[in-house]
Amino acid sequence: MEGLHHDTNLEPGEVSDSISEKADTAAVEISADSAMPSSEGVDFATEPINQSLTDADKIDLYEQMVRIRRFEERSLRAYQQGHIGGFLHLYIGQEAVAVGSVSILGDHDHVITAYRDHGHALAVGMNMDECMAELYGKKTGCSKGKGGSMHFFAPDKNFWGGHGIVGGQTPLGLGIAYALKHQKKQGSCLCFMGDGATNQGPFYESLNLAALWELPVVYVIENNGYSMGTAEARHSAGDPLARRADSFDISWEVAHGHDLYEVRKVVQDAVSRAHESSKPSVLEIVTYRYRGHSVADPDQTYRSKEEIEEYKKSKDPINLFRDKLEKEGVLSEEKAQEIDKRAKDEAGASAEFATASPYPDPQELMDDVYWETDNPEQRTSEGRIFFEQP
Repeated sequence: MEGLHHDTNLEPGEVSDSISEKADTAAVEISADSAMPSSEGVDFATEPINQSLTDADKIDLYEQMVRIRRFEERSLRAYQQGHIGGFLHLYIGQEAVAVGSVSILGDHDHVITAYRDHGHALAVGMNMDECMAELYGKKTGCSKGKGGSMHFFAPDKNFWGGHGIVGGQTPLGLGIAYALKHQKKQGSCLCFMGDGATNQGPFYESLNLAALWELPVVYVIENNGYSMGTAEARHSAGDPLARRADSFDISWEVAHGHDLYEVRKVVQDAVSRAHESSKPSVLEIVTYRYRGHSVADPDQTYRSKEEIEEYKKSKDPINLFRDKLEKEGVLSEEKAQEIDKRAKDEAGASAEFATASPYPDPQELMDDVYWETDNPEQRTSEGRIFFEQP
């Protein structure tokens, strides 16, 4: 127990030199290679789930990733121009996780995520116009301009947000899985979360119930190496993070997030488990973000430019998938350029749409908050729901 007594004279909030030096030394390794699975070098293109893809399917997956990146880049520009207020959490670098995961879902599979939600929204089929307009706070946005960057929703596409509370979506994803089982539907809920959310209490309460009640929920930890500006070595004990599922006898796996084929394989395995036996899973998909935690994050103090450039050079998911498709004879350089131009044009047009759209009417402030206020003829409760009402 001697180790517990080191640095006992530290002031509150002070970090011991030994811990600080260890974390600093490990930061680069943790950010890009933490919990790296042993599947490095495996060709996941030969997996049945990927062999079933047509050439058109593969090009569509590639185009989805390109569209997400160009949308994110255009939204960053809009933020810098002052068109977007509040937070803006960019998904650049993580595109293969959302696109690969969503690509294997069926009619009764649902998606819920945290505040870095633009990539998931576009992957489930939301269009750039409604997403960009929401970023601008405009009435034509997917949440009528009231949600902003962190609260995209599309119930018609089984997409349930977009949640700003760290880990707050984990019990909600559990609830969706409970509803599916209660309704006897063969489906699942993919609940995406960041590495920092794995330390939140609601996540463990959710794992407990998921195991106890055998619910078809798949928790996908998008481990991009940093919880805000804190490297994983500083914020989480134990490696890999997915191993925490062991305490609840839940199946878990770690995968590379820069390989779209690998993402599809591990997610397909987990979704099949949910469909066939109503069992939960925890997946840790090791990925990386090129930008700061949010646009407000200067990203100059906790990682080096060299670290970012090395990941871009060797593990960029879009470049890697494009190279694979070119080797497969599916995608030409001309076609790739055409896709890129189309995505840029679409993103630019969405910004123009958002600029031209009206802001919500102040009289609509209380709409879409409580069902009974929107449907007064069916209201059964008594009293005032809002203090402003007479």
